[in-house]
Amino acid sequence: MKILLLEDEVMLNESIEEYLQDQGHSVESYFDGLLAYESIKENAYDLLLLDINVPGMDGLSFLEKLHELKIHVPTIYISALVDIEDISRAYKLGCYDYLKKPFHLKELILRLDRIVLSNETPRVHLRLSKNYSYDQEHSSLLFNGLTQTLTKRQSQIIDILARNRGRVVDFEQFSNYVWDDQVVDNATIRAEVNRLKKFLQEDIIHNIRGMGYMIDKP
Repeated sequence: MKILLLEDEVMLNESIEEYLQDQGHSVESYFDGLLAYESIKENAYDLLLLDINVPGMDGLSFLEKLHELKIHVPTIYISALVDIEDISRAYKLGCYDYLKKPFHLKELILRLDRIVLSNETPRVHLRLSKNYSYDQEHSSLLFNGLTQTLTKRQSQIIDILARNRGRVVDFEQFSNYVWDDQVVDNATIRAEVNRLKKFLQEDIIHNIRGMGYMIDKP
């Protein structure tokens, strides 16, 4: 899991980063909300760990800004604040969980595991590559957090490929899903996929000779 950590207490930041990396996660840590905000506009993450009271931009405003950009990532708040209004605002913004400092690092892992096992959160926002992600809730392809304008057919191609990351989507599946079971030959499907590939800024769609296409799991 690729995690963005926003925590301005140096020792706690380093402890969380080291512990999560030992558990096999990739962590990018920040001490300033504005710097973290610039990063998430350029990179896709699977989870956000946000302190509320941090320099630059507080953790609650941070999540509000992301929603304005239509970036939706599972979020856990970690904070010493116990103000019920802040906690209420955090949940209204859609945070998945809230950990009050101090907490045991193993408790954090238990919360992360619950997100991984959840059927509703991390799959909403699928990471396709370093810069591309797919928002299932809004059926939108994003590049560096910005929604890409696609034709209806291109959107359907991305949709079926993104939802089947790591698996080959064959020509029959494209015909059934993208062309609504219309009679369409493989050459027409290839031409449409190639037009989409030329539009993309990264080579994320791979041709599996004689079978179909796929997007790898990052």
